[in-house]
Amino acid sequence: MGKYKIAVIPGDGIGPEIVKAGIKVLNKIAEKYNHQFEYEEVFMGGCAIDKFGEPLPDKELEKCLKSDSIILGAVGGPKWDNVETQKRPEKGLLKLRQKLEVYANLRPAKIIPMLQCASPLKKEKTDNVDIMVVRELTGGIYFGDRGKTDVDAYDVEKYSVEEIRRIAKVGFDMAMIRNKKVISVDKANVLETSRLWRKIVEEVSEDYPEVTLEHMYVDNMAMQLVSNPSKYDVLITSNMFGDILSDLLAAVCGSIGMLSSASLGNTKRGLYEPIHGSAPDIAGKNIANPLATISSIAMMLEISFGLTKEAKEIENAINTVLEKGYRTLDIYEGISNQTKVGTMEMAEKMIEEIK
Repeated sequence: MGKYKIAVIPGDGIGPEIVKAGIKVLNKIAEKYNHQFEYEEVFMGGCAIDKFGEPLPDKELEKCLKSDSIILGAVGGPKWDNVETQKRPEKGLLKLRQKLEVYANLRPAKIIPMLQCASPLKKEKTDNVDIMVVRELTGGIYFGDRGKTDVDAYDVEKYSVEEIRRIAKVGFDMAMIRNKKVISVDKANVLETSRLWRKIVEEVSEDYPEVTLEHMYVDNMAMQLVSNPSKYDVLITSNMFGDILSDLLAAVCGSIGMLSSASLGNTKRGLYEPIHGSAPDIAGKNIANPLATISSIAMMLEISFGLTKEAKEIENAINTVLEKGYRTLDIYEGISNQTKVGTMEMAEKMIEEIK
């Protein structure tokens, strides 16, 4: 029996629905394997602005810092578009990542055979796609100096040697347990930060002689990922580039509603969330896809809690319900062997598979 304290951030838009679905599945795992998961709800994002006047009050942050790990739904939405920059919902997420010191964002992008037809690419282009994006998460342009006047605005991209070195090490460590191939993505033909990035990544690579390293400009990388995605294994890249490329890969894999992520630092505590946004246009309609959130929870079980068997049980249940033809709206094609289900129905179908 394991006992774990989990901070739960439902957030905005579809966040509360997909998190509720994920917790239902997690509770079934707790029941089957005799674990105890203690949940504490945290307000962050637009809902925190409405309640407290800021996107992540310190007392809410403290709940996360005292937890074993954190589950996050999604934050933001048009309702808060006119809020001043320093109090936007996304600022709560940036603050959380920084205070947790989770500098490495792991974003797996893998084609599930049952959903291969949902990819906009031809089948032969997506055979065996299995990519891990290792995104630096607490530096770069999102955390740099910024400002604006009546006539201009600026956002500064800045990276230190140590920030680059530690994320590169995570990427190479990941490659060692995969196919030992790394692509470091930058814009070194234009950006000084990227030239430093390339230099430090090359230094780190010397400690991993078994891993092949290739550098690629981000614009070329985007083109290659829709031309021949099955060629790539591990991508190491900066905060903004990783943000963009992982969303591109979500489309390659068929739906942004399917991809999970883990944000990690130097401890076992992690931040686990789907890579998609809050989708306020479908919030409250019970049509959002909860599978990315549920898969993120599986990552939490394996990476933070060491519960490999339990994580595998969840991933197997995801594959089984998809094999049986159950689909949320985003991956439903209307063909005869598919059944359209809602957010909570998908969670219930998974629970049925966790005998």
